[in-house]
Amino acid sequence: MLRAYLYLAIFIPLTFLFSVSAFVSTLFDGSGRLYARHARLWARLSLGLAGVRVTISGAENIPDKPVIFMSNHQSSFDILALLAAMPRQIHWIAKKELFEIPFFGPSMKRGGYIPLDRGDGRKALQSMDEAAAAIRQGKSVVMFPEGTRTEDGSLLPFKRGGFILARKAAVPVIPVTINGSGRINPANQIRLYSGDIRIILHPPVNVPGDLRRSEAEGWMMDSVRDSIESALEH
Repeated sequence: MLRAYLYLAIFIPLTFLFSVSAFVSTLFDGSGRLYARHARLWARLSLGLAGVRVTISGAENIPDKPVIFMSNHQSSFDILALLAAMPRQIHWIAKKELFEIPFFGPSMKRGGYIPLDRGDGRKALQSMDEAAAAIRQGKSVVMFPEGTRTEDGSLLPFKRGGFILARKAAVPVIPVTINGSGRINPANQIRLYSGDIRIILHPPVNVPGDLRRSEAEGWMMDSVRDSIESALEH
């Protein structure tokens, strides 16, 4: 527990400094590339402080066009691991409430991250259309289809929103399996352990053109879940 508190004592001010620095970088670089470098460095420093090593395999499965990465979610360290190791610049789709956090939220928005409104149906649909448009324009994004982290490592039920987004954007989904992060920071515990996180990128799942909307979304959901589950360590 002491190790976790010592880590947080450094991680929190480090995150604040990088949020401010990344925000300032967007004033000079509208492409988001400099912001992404800030995010990658922040993630690598944070992982290094925790004594966590990350390996990634399957980069050859990423096509040369925008994609939606969908990953299982075991720990807050999933975000750090993906930022540190992904071979492509990525943007996050996150609930709009996160964009209201001082410094951190405006920094995310300036960096090109995409807010998703889960409120009333009309706003949710509008934000989904805006997210799909951003992806079609060239942004590869990351989502956690479970919606929240699992407590025991097993996959939770998937939410349909990400698959509606994939259909609207008409881009492939890359299933992502993350192993090890749940042991680094166990659920519902203020504990931190050093160790390894392994990321596996699976072959893309394409939006089927011969199925109705609901059938296409359901087929993609099952296919992505099967791919993630196939490499998940229990």
